[in-house]
Amino acid sequence: MLLRHIHFLKLVFLHSITAFGGPQAHLAMMMKTFVKKTPYITEQELIEYNAFCQLLPGASSTQTITLIGFKRGGPLLGVLALLVWILPACTIMCALSFFVQYMEGTPRNFDIFQFIVPMATGFLIFACLSALPYSVKNLATALIAIGASIATYAFFGKPFFVPILIILGGCITNLSSKRIPQEAVKPGKIRWWNIWLFAIIFIVAGILSEVARKNDWPNRKPINLFENSYRMGSLVFGGGNVLMPIMYEQFSVRPEAVKQKNPNAIHIDKKDMLTGIGVVRAVPGPVFSIASYSGGLALKDMGPAMQMLGGAIGMIGIFLPSALLVLFFFPIWNRLKKYAVIYRSLEGINAAVLGIMVGSTFYILKDITLFDGTRLGFINIGIVAGTSLVLIFTKIPAPVIVIACILLGYFL
Repeated sequence: MLLRHIHFLKLVFLHSITAFGGPQAHLAMMMKTFVKKTPYITEQELIEYNAFCQLLPGASSTQTITLIGFKRGGPLLGVLALLVWILPACTIMCALSFFVQYMEGTPRNFDIFQFIVPMATGFLIFACLSALPYSVKNLATALIAIGASIATYAFFGKPFFVPILIILGGCITNLSSKRIPQEAVKPGKIRWWNIWLFAIIFIVAGILSEVARKNDWPNRKPINLFENSYRMGSLVFGGGNVLMPIMYEQFSVRPEAVKQKNPNAIHIDKKDMLTGIGVVRAVPGPVFSIASYSGGLALKDMGPAMQMLGGAIGMIGIFLPSALLVLFFFPIWNRLKKYAVIYRSLEGINAAVLGIMVGSTFYILKDITLFDGTRLGFINIGIVAGTSLVLIFTKIPAPVIVIACILLGYFL
């Protein structure tokens, strides 16, 4: 089975080491890699998967990759795709926790990545144009897409706004039941083990962490670290931009406030935490990989072996809830789609996702130097337009475009 899917896993790996720009740009790159280059799924399926994952807490890009693998080869391939996707970024971020003391504790600006944001914007433009025919089919869906794009621009980075827009889009296209009437649907069997495992781990980790804290167990930090990471991975909506401030408060701000009452709590220096928040944006792959960095720093006082273990604990704790939730709810979602009320909702959901991508594109564009008449502005315009045109009119793989932009940043 694995031999049949080597090519797919190879594409996932190439995607993992070239996917810059956060969830919205990741979706655009998935469109190029898994739809246009090798059609493992259709445009409509990818948009639907992404919309579904936006409704769940956790890392949406990671959940979307997991679903592509699940659709291709079942749960095993879904888990393998997840691991191939997260391991490169988590390895880099864990290694950074060993070298952070040499970086003077401040966020870095990497010149070689200076054109990654314009490139990511070009990918987003390509994704918007690719999704347009499948997302806007009538006046109602056009209005949903426009409204979602305006709301996204206005509330970009706010938690819960993405699931709210998706739900609203689905509700609007459900107002009329004449076009798609309900037909008889045979109920399906629900496999509950994923959600039970998710809940059991959540409860047991919470109890163990609290007992270890109250009794001040000498080696309680790994237990506390797993519980903190698992809880954040279970409850965070809005992606890495929401996760990072929560981590900063949990590991840097709060421990300083309760240092006298709880001197053995996990504590990461504020400057070190800010370094990770700055660097993770220049690392390809999921932004949630910052959990490997914070996990390594959390246990660095316990020796190099424990520091590496801390990186692994952070990675497992932050990504495990995402995998369990998406593998439990997706089969239910597939059954629910047979109901007309859900099927009608998909039109509005797809239109809302398109609007979110369009709003994200304009939000990113406002922070890029474009029309100030400088040399950098002209280069950025060329990269945004060039990336879009190359993606639309050629079959050049996404990794080649990323490497070209990195080399451009290095030489310019």
